[in-house]
Amino acid sequence: MSVAKPQGTMLGHPKGLFLLFTTELWERFSYYAMRAILVLYLVDQVQTHGGGGLGWTQADALSLYGTFTGLVYLTPLIGGWLADNILGQRKSIYIGGALMAIGQFTLAAPHAWFPGLETTVFYIGLGTLILGNGLFKPNISTMVGDLYEEGDHRRDGAFTIFYMGINLGAALSGFIVAWAYTQFGHTEIVDGKEIFINNWQAGFFCAGIGMVVSLIIQFLFAQRLLGDIGTVPAAKLDKAESEANGEVRKEPLTKIERDRIKVIMVMGLFTVIFWAGFEQAGGLMNLFTNDFTDRMIGGWEVPTTYFQSLNAIFIVIFAPVIASIWIRLGKNEPNSPVKFALGLILLGIGFLFMIGAVLQMGGNPDAKSSMWWLVGAYFFHTMGELCLSPIGLSMVTKLAPLRIASLMMGTWFLFIAIANKVGGIVGSFIGHGGAKEEQLANAMSIFAGIAITAAASGILLYFMADKLVDWMHGAEGNEKHTEEQILEEEIAVTAEHEGIKH
Repeated sequence: MSVAKPQGTMLGHPKGLFLLFTTELWERFSYYAMRAILVLYLVDQVQTHGGGGLGWTQADALSLYGTFTGLVYLTPLIGGWLADNILGQRKSIYIGGALMAIGQFTLAAPHAWFPGLETTVFYIGLGTLILGNGLFKPNISTMVGDLYEEGDHRRDGAFTIFYMGINLGAALSGFIVAWAYTQFGHTEIVDGKEIFINNWQAGFFCAGIGMVVSLIIQFLFAQRLLGDIGTVPAAKLDKAESEANGEVRKEPLTKIERDRIKVIMVMGLFTVIFWAGFEQAGGLMNLFTNDFTDRMIGGWEVPTTYFQSLNAIFIVIFAPVIASIWIRLGKNEPNSPVKFALGLILLGIGFLFMIGAVLQMGGNPDAKSSMWWLVGAYFFHTMGELCLSPIGLSMVTKLAPLRIASLMMGTWFLFIAIANKVGGIVGSFIGHGGAKEEQLANAMSIFAGIAITAAASGILLYFMADKLVDWMHGAEGNEKHTEEQILEEEIAVTAEHEGIKH
């Protein structure tokens, strides 16, 4: 049993690919726009009718950020089950997208509308966003794969195009949301001083508009360009195929399968370390950028959220470079665990730049560090991310026994969720308010701790690599890949980070 696939191509691919590309672009724009200003909004001490934040401590804001991003990786497990068994992918996307838009607009509600209930309204908006994300995130990319028959050589290229949409949406978000919260901000006299108050609500509203655009595009063109794809719950299709092929006999795990599962578990522990450090980008590093970085270029101050777009920009620029390096190495190309180890070490190098930023300030909290330290940190973090492309979800699909593949995929999502929560806890060690001298010292300790932990973990994993490859029992493979295939893997690291499967 299969669903009807639409006819018509563009640039050699089904037209539906470009619909899904655009839908995901605007959804990712919406998510990253909100993510870029979340902690900035929480710690903003000024509360007025026209803007301002909630006045939380940095520690509380970063802890909440970790909880939020952790749940972002857990709810897709529930949303994926609902789509597979009850709703279907198409309906899940509509419901999830609508909830996400409602959540963004709830966050955008001015404080004056709910005096005394600002925090309650914030939690309602954030919770609605999380629920909507669970329905939307796991289903959109699955529909990309459904556009192609098994074995279609265009499929890898399709995901490369699709992931470019993710990066483009993420890159645009930092720039556009900065325009929104500064353009609609205003100057006020507070405690006898004239200060500029950012309108964070305008930023959340801008993110909501992005989600609405995504929904409208999907609603207007889905049936025409996607046909029946995503309308039938996958469980019904699987049941029909199972009935046609006969019942799959349950068997105990073999030694090879147990060894491969051990690889997933071991790599999962290291992935917690990597993403816990990497996710400081939207949390602690975002606050450091805002409070301790000289962002002036001439007479213009670079908005804090611009730096949140660096990762996506670097991926678009350097993914082809990394792909070319792997293919040119040929037989000397490192195996997956070694690439992962290299990624951890590069993450540590990135945090050396953050240590340099703190040292430049000389312990003076009123001084400012150069923004180029941040650019260097984000560059090496992205290089580390690109070294992880052969790992993650693709590794799970290669190593997990088919009969428990979904269970192992859920386990991998759990590792990523734990990583995000751990990242929030680590960032929160900056402290609950207090003097800036103390915050700066704590930031130094956090950056140094992550750098040492990442580098030590990378070295440990390097020495474990041969044993892990043995446990894979040939799943690592010796087949040769073209540069285009490796490029698809490098771009797919963003999807791995997002927890999107295909």
